[in-house]
Amino acid sequence: MKLRSAILTASLVCLPVLPAHAQTSAPPAAAPTATVPVPATKRVTCLATTASLKGQDKRDQLQLCLAQARLDCLKQAIDQKIVGESRRSFVKTCVGGDAPEPQ
Repeated sequence: MKLRSAILTASLVCLPVLPAHAQTSAPPAAAPTATVPVPATKRVTCLATTASLKGQDKRDQLQLCLAQARLDCLKQAIDQKIVGESRRSFVKTCVGGDAPEPQ
């Protein structure tokens, strides 16, 4: 059962990366003036992957998933050379804001 959960988690975490990966193979266009993260937030993905779990397992997996999502968004901001308050705003938007986590 945990193997299925791990596979589901891995596949859902990789979904937001696919559109970004597909865009890198396209010919270079004019530099965008504003950075726009993927509309489906990573927080929603984390909540969906932990929905079948309960108790401490759910809290632990959700915390790990959100930490990985924040790290991925931070790496994306660094690659795009976003700094200062813009970076903070970008990471919050990318991860999914500061909505409270359901227990």
